[in-house]
Amino acid sequence: MGRGAILKFIFSLVWLMAVASPAFAADGQANAGANDPRMNQLYAVGGEQTCLKCHNSPPVNLILQTPMAVKGDLHSPFGQQGCETCHGPSADHANSKMGPDGKLILPPILFKKPLIEGYDVSPVDKRNEVCLSCHQAGLRMNWQGSEMQKAGVACADCHTSHAAKDPVLVKATQPDKCFTCHAQQRAESFEYSHHPIREGKVVCSDCHNPHGSPAADHLLKEFTVNETCYNCHAEKRGPMLWEHQPVRENCLNCHTPHGSNEARLMKERMNFLCSSCHSDTSTRNGSGGAFGGRGSIPYHSATGNSAFNSALANPRQCLNCHSQIHGSNSPAGAFFFR
Repeated sequence: MGRGAILKFIFSLVWLMAVASPAFAADGQANAGANDPRMNQLYAVGGEQTCLKCHNSPPVNLILQTPMAVKGDLHSPFGQQGCETCHGPSADHANSKMGPDGKLILPPILFKKPLIEGYDVSPVDKRNEVCLSCHQAGLRMNWQGSEMQKAGVACADCHTSHAAKDPVLVKATQPDKCFTCHAQQRAESFEYSHHPIREGKVVCSDCHNPHGSPAADHLLKEFTVNETCYNCHAEKRGPMLWEHQPVRENCLNCHTPHGSNEARLMKERMNFLCSSCHSDTSTRNGSGGAFGGRGSIPYHSATGNSAFNSALANPRQCLNCHSQIHGSNSPAGAFFFR
C-alpha cells in the first residue's frame, strides 16, 4: 500500500470516528450523550440575565453577592458564560422547550435534585469536574485520590455557592457542616475538656484539609500529627536538652484531640496514663509509676516503707513533680522536674 493510500485510509478512519461518536456538538459544546436533550443545548443569548428572569429569589439570586458574579474577572463564572459556566449550556431550558418525554428540558449539570419527577442530581464526578475546573490549585491540589474523593463526596455537599458567605468558610458555622457526617467528633466537642470549636476560636480546617493531604491519615494539614499540633503549641516543639520520647513520637500517645472528660485533653486520668509506661515491672526504667514499687510517689509511713503507696489513695499527680513533661532545657532536668 502506497503512502497516499495509507494517508487516505487514516483520514477516512478519523472522519468515520468523528461522525459515529462526535465528541463535540456543532456549536463546540461537549456532547455527553446524543439521547439526552439536555446535552445538545446552546448557550442562552442573554446569559445570566435570561436565567434571572425566572430564578430571581433566594437562595438562587444570592450568587450575585459572591465573587463568582464579578463580570470584570474573566476567571469568574459571570466573567464567562454566567450561570451556564457551571450549569452548562441551557438555551432550550430557558426557552421552556420540552423533551421527547414531554418534560421540561433542564440544564446539563444539576447540583441538587430538581422537583421535576424523573430527573436526578448529576453524578458526583460531573459536579466536581465543574468546580475543579477553577478550584484545583492551592489547598485543593491533593483532591484527586483523597479520602473525600474516594468516598464520593461532592463539593456541593459541603460548600454553598449561592450564599453571600459560604457557611463552611465561616468559623462560627463550619463545625456544624462537618458534624453532619462526623457525629463522633461532634459528641466529643461537648466533653469537659475540648478544643474551643464551639466557642468559635478553632475550626476543623485549622488542623485538617478536607480537600486532600500528604499526611498518612486523618487529612491533616501537615505531614504528621506533631507538626500539626505545633502550629498552635509551638512551645512544645523543641528541640529540648532532655526529650520525653512519647512526646516526640506522637502527641496522641497522651492526648485525644477532639474532646475528653479528663483535663488537658488527656486520654485517661494522669496517673493511670503515666503508669501505662512507667509500671512497677518496667524493664526500661523501673520507676514503679504511681502505684507502688521502689520508684513510686513518696509516702511517709510509720515504718518509712513506701512499697505499698498507691495513687488510687493519693491525691497527688505525676505532674506535681515532673512539671516539664514535654521536655526540659535545664541541665538538672533529666527527670523533667524543671
